[in-house]
Amino acid sequence: MMDIACLDLEGVLVPEIWIAFSEASGIPELRKTTRDEPDYDKLMRWRLGILKEHGLGLKEIQETIAKIDPLPGAKEFLDELRSFTQVIIISDTFSQFAGPLMKKLGMPTIFCNELVVAPDGSITDFRMRIKDSKLSTVRALQSIGFETVATGDSYNDLAMIKASKDGFLFRSTEQIKKDHPELKAYETYDELMGAFKKAILG
Repeated sequence: MMDIACLDLEGVLVPEIWIAFSEASGIPELRKTTRDEPDYDKLMRWRLGILKEHGLGLKEIQETIAKIDPLPGAKEFLDELRSFTQVIIISDTFSQFAGPLMKKLGMPTIFCNELVVAPDGSITDFRMRIKDSKLSTVRALQSIGFETVATGDSYNDLAMIKASKDGFLFRSTEQIKKDHPELKAYETYDELMGAFKKAILG
């Protein structure tokens, strides 16, 4: 069985994009993430409503993203992980957001979603690649002969972590850690690397 590492993006390798945009735009409501709202569809519809209300579109968000750097140590972690296993980033973010960040991370493979953007740059809707994208992707990889080892920090990562051969929480919330004592939880890239090596290299 071949192993493949499945990583969440925001909170694991890069800062939360919406929190950064909330700070840049001065709109505190946009700080809410999947750590606070488990229903992603509901969260995104609410965000789009706020953007519309403030007349903000893709351009403004991309200007913020251009200034975001990966978390300290994230690129080195990713480089080392990719030196001994295949890696896929599975994220609920959107290709229009992820592009610039992937360049800074050395262009790893990412599976994410698409925004629907009007000619005037306003974001009118979003298209999820597939329902329950993280779990569906892990299951699909398993169906073609891969064992998955997964990590993430939020509610929407739990199904992917639990369905994998091995999986870990990384820099998660106290609440999620308390609710899932059965999952190993790590705070540093060194600890996380050790866990991946053990799971994949034995």
